Formats: sequence, C-alpha cells, structure tokens
Amino acid sequence: MMVTFPVFLAFILMGMPIVFCLGVAAALTLHLTTSTPLVVLPQRLYSGLDSYTLLAIPFFIGAGLVMEMGGIARRIIEFATSLVGWITGGLLMVAVVAGAGLASISGSGSADTAAIASVMTPDMRRRRYNIDFAAGIMACAGALGPIIPPSIIMVIIATVSGQSVGRMFLGGIVPGLLMGLALLGACYLHARRNPGIYKDAEPFSGARVRRAFIAAIPALLMPVIIVGGIVGGVFTPTEAAAVVLFYGLVVGLFVYRELTFAMLPKLFLKAACTTAAVMLIIGTAAIFSWLIAVQDVPGTLGRFLRATSDNALLYLLFVNLLLLVVGMFMESIAAVLILVPVLMPIAVGFGVDPIHFGVLIAVNLSIGLVTPPYGICLFVACSVTGRKVMQVAPHLGLPLGAMLLVQILITYVPDLVLYLPRTFLS
Repeated sequence: MMVTFPVFLAFILMGMPIVFCLGVAAALTLHLTTSTPLVVLPQRLYSGLDSYTLLAIPFFIGAGLVMEMGGIARRIIEFATSLVGWITGGLLMVAVVAGAGLASISGSGSADTAAIASVMTPDMRRRRYNIDFAAGIMACAGALGPIIPPSIIMVIIATVSGQSVGRMFLGGIVPGLLMGLALLGACYLHARRNPGIYKDAEPFSGARVRRAFIAAIPALLMPVIIVGGIVGGVFTPTEAAAVVLFYGLVVGLFVYRELTFAMLPKLFLKAACTTAAVMLIIGTAAIFSWLIAVQDVPGTLGRFLRATSDNALLYLLFVNLLLLVVGMFMESIAAVLILVPVLMPIAVGFGVDPIHFGVLIAVNLSIGLVTPPYGICLFVACSVTGRKVMQVAPHLGLPLGAMLLVQILITYVPDLVLYLPRTFLS
C-alpha cells in the first residue's frame, strides 16, 4: 500500500493516461514488494474481464450510438420540447427532460450530453440564451446517464461488488428522477432571476404534444423494454442490452429511416473502439484492485474507521466527500474499480445496504462528471457549444447545488433507493 498509491498518484499528476497509471503502478508494486512473477498481471487482467455481466457494456454503448445517429435522440428532445418548452426559459428544462429520457436508453453521460448539446445549442443561440449557463445545465442533464437505468457505471459497480444488476438499476430510478426534478427547479429559479433574457415562452399546444408523442413512441419504448424486461424476468440485464440495441437498429433503419446500412460499419467501429478503451481500463483496474485486496487495504481502513467511529452516517459523509473529490480528478470507471472493493466491505460492516451504497457511488461520480477540472460531461458540453470551461464553471453553482441536495437526501433516506428493488425484486 505504501508503494501502490504514491506511484499511482504520481503518474496521475504527471498527466499519464489512466490505463498506464493503473497498470504501471501495479507492475512496479508487484516487482518491488513481492516475489510474485509478473506473469500474474495478464492473468489478472483477463480474469477482470471474464464476466458475463460485462457483456452488457458494448451493447449499451452501441445503443447510445444508435440513439444519436438514428433519430431517436431527436424525437425524444422534440417530445420534451412540446412538454415544457412553453415555460419561461423552457429550453433549459427541455435539456433536463431530454437528458432523463436519453439516460433511460444509453447509460453514458458523455453520449447523452453530446446528443442534447448538438441538437439544442443552435436554438438556444437563436433565442439569445445565456449559453454559459445553458452549457452547464446540458452537462448536468447528461450526467443523469450514470444514475437512471440502464447505466454502464451501475453494471460495473454491481459486477465488482457481486450485487444484482437488476436491483441496482431499480435503485437508481427514484434518485435519477429526483435529480431531474431538482435540475428543473434550478432552471426555473435561474429563468425567474433573469426575466430580461428568457422571454421566449410560447403558448402550450396539446396538438403539438400529441404529434411529438406519437412520433416518439418507438423511442420511448426502449426504456420500457429494458426496465420492464428485467423486472418481469423476461431477460437478464445483459440480454436486455442486446435486445435494446437490436430494437434501436430496427427503429433507426426501418421506422425513422435516419440510419442506413451504409452507416452501420462506422457505427460498429466506433462502438468497438469505445468498448475497447473501457475494457482496457477495467482490465488494468482489476489488477490494481487485486493488489489492494492482497495488501488488505479494505481490512486496514475498516479497522481504522471503526476505531475512530462506529457511526454509519459519519462513514457515508466521509464516502460522499471522498467520491466528490475523486470524481473531480479521475475517470468514473477507474474510480469504481479502485474504490468499490475498498469501500463496499466497510459499508456492509457498518450495516449499509450494498444496493443503497452502490447507487450512492453512482450519484457521487455523476456529480463528478460536471465538476472542473476534469468533468467529462462538462468538457463535452463546452466543446459542442464552443465555450471554455472557465467561462461555464462560474455558472455551475445553482445546478450543482440542486444535485448535492438530492445526494444528501438519498444518503440519509435509503428507502428512496431501496423501495423499488424491495418491491419488485425482493
């Protein structure tokens, strides 16, 4: 432990890619502190990837790309516009509603942010919105992706901790919806505080809602297939990912007809490259996690914390603060694979439900996706809108404050997370 973490942190500060930080730190630790042959490294990398549950990741990544390229994202955004676009500052709320809708399909915060920002930014500019605040809201809306099922991060958390992916998915529904409502409240407060900017409200039209809903029905069925299929026991989360990818291809090719067979090679190549990058991080982090377990870091830290305090609420506060800081500087998948094996056993020892704790980790890391300096959703939103991170960052206070309120609420009211898993998958 005295070698592993200092070497890892040194590489992080040097700006090395996270894969090399994990792999080289693990190799150096193994070589300097043990007599274990280095051949164990590729063995551990392979065993870290040898999981049926992880098969869901490439399918969800593919579904996110189909959503973006096949017209599915645009239909969901148009439906969200018909629902809340008539409110003052309504396009900000549209971004949040669309973010929740897209999160229920792709499971990737960066993909959701890119889809929302690319579709909505031109209209926001035309209506003279505050683009800096709008970019922050779109980043926060995209960050709902790791919370609302399906979620790639939740798949990995469940795999690492040995929990049910289906229960983890159900546990994320209420926190995700609460997060969306909190962001809607932040949008409303901002619009009311700046009435001179947001004068774009249009009359509500039931006919427009009806037309947009009918057009969006095939897209809206995707989350129903995922959650309904898992809860109903029709298929496993991994099978649900494959089914929703196939369904998305059918909708994009034959219903909306915005996806063509000529586009499929590019789509699958992009999905394969993204999956390869994710899997490489998972594999090298598995080596790192194995070393942490061998060095008994969870046991040592657990004994220290119990000697300090036996209060589970204080432990959850400590975890929240730790994950918020980690989420600011580290890629979410790597953070999960490094920290969950350490923090989860301690949480269970304090009597915290593992599903509650897993969802709490996902929520904290989703907040990290929009916090400077390395929030990936913030980077994507700034890239699409053409703004700089330092221009957008001062406008993040209100939406981040709303997200933190929900984080505190679900931390100390675990039934908000556990009600649905206990009801449907007891």
